[in-house]
Amino acid sequence: MEAIYIPRLLKLSERKEEVTIQESIAGLNTLTPIRGLMVIKHGGNYLEVVAKAETIVTLVCDRCLNHYNHRISINTSELIWLEAEQSEDFPQEREVAVEDLSETLSPDGYFEPETWLYEQLSLAMPLRQLCGKTCQGTEVTPSVASSGIDSRWASLADLKKQLSTNNE
Repeated sequence: MEAIYIPRLLKLSERKEEVTIQESIAGLNTLTPIRGLMVIKHGGNYLEVVAKAETIVTLVCDRCLNHYNHRISINTSELIWLEAEQSEDFPQEREVAVEDLSETLSPDGYFEPETWLYEQLSLAMPLRQLCGKTCQGTEVTPSVASSGIDSRWASLADLKKQLSTNNE
């Protein structure tokens, strides 16, 4: 997807551009190309980005470590503020209120639809990756030998015996 020059949107009818999505995005491993539609509309001092897209990704189950396919669908919108021109006498460092924390772009810059779409799809990934509701996970076999001591701690057990016999 090509970057969109923000001032060019002002010259388009209805000040918007529709982008048909039918491709893969670098860094996002998908089984199918991402399919959907993105609309970028210039609203004067902001961009309104609306997207509806879907794809299928391969994930690894957190319980059993098996690979499984998962459909990701997004139907989202975001307002991206176009920052006002800063004067030279404006301080470089300043306190920022929580309300001011939002994404901004230069009104003379570019909007990167591929980066924005990557971020939205990444946010739509499930936090708990489970292959199914009935996943029992992997079977854990204890590594304790018949003596009841984990073989990885055998050297430490020998040292403990030596110390206890020396103290007697």
